[in-house]
Amino acid sequence: MLLSGLFTLSRIKPTRDQKRKGNINHSVARWCFEDIPFETFIIELKKMGVNAVDLVGPKDWPLLKKHNMYCSMCNGAEISLTEGWNDPAYHDELISRYLDMIPKVAKNGYKNLICFSGNRRGLDDTTGLKNCAAGLRKIIPTAEKYGVLIQMELFNQQDHPDYMCDATSWGVSLCRAIGSEHFKLLYDIYHMQIQEGNIIDTIAKFHPYFGHYHTAGVPGRGEIDETQELNYAAIIKAIFKTGFKGHLAQEFVPKAKSKMVALEEAIYSCDV
Repeated sequence: MLLSGLFTLSRIKPTRDQKRKGNINHSVARWCFEDIPFETFIIELKKMGVNAVDLVGPKDWPLLKKHNMYCSMCNGAEISLTEGWNDPAYHDELISRYLDMIPKVAKNGYKNLICFSGNRRGLDDTTGLKNCAAGLRKIIPTAEKYGVLIQMELFNQQDHPDYMCDATSWGVSLCRAIGSEHFKLLYDIYHMQIQEGNIIDTIAKFHPYFGHYHTAGVPGRGEIDETQELNYAAIIKAIFKTGFKGHLAQEFVPKAKSKMVALEEAIYSCDV
């Protein structure tokens, strides 16, 4: 079946008959497949046995519910990637947005809500961390009340120049400063391989601060196959060893003509 000439949904793959081990909660970032109509995408994920989608906001939650699909990482409360919690000028707006969104996330049965540090714009990391902590503390009691986890994503400087939360050590320090199990880091394996490497050791040391994981191939953010440098089977085994019960979301941008085949292969390569 071919829709709009953009992607092929038909596939004949032996993986379809393989039973996954059930140790990993698999998810997929919506934006990487946004050329596929969302309902079509959801239906195809269900056929794969994937029951969660990442980075979906309130306007699309009814469609997820229609198909009994979970939102593993909600968005829509943030201002932008560059305008974040490290700048007090944005605190009033961010606090208002998050205090409004947190109950909605909980009411819809979801758990995770993304946030961003923002860019430095000349601000030193220590001051930026203090600013983030001061602002986030204003919303954490509400997150605790509703059982929602606020998760700040780690980015690399190559793709997101000047972004502040670009080091695991900085993010962990922020988690410690806030001191709540309802604030964690979204550990993006792709970004952190580019920025600092040492992925498996970092996961082993700091996994209590990681509430969610993203994947993608390095270099190029493509498929997590033999063309890239990370050994995802070993990385996912390291995550599983920590006892992680959250979601692992595929966030690669498929380069293959058959995007859904590439996605299915990625999911199986991360099934340990």
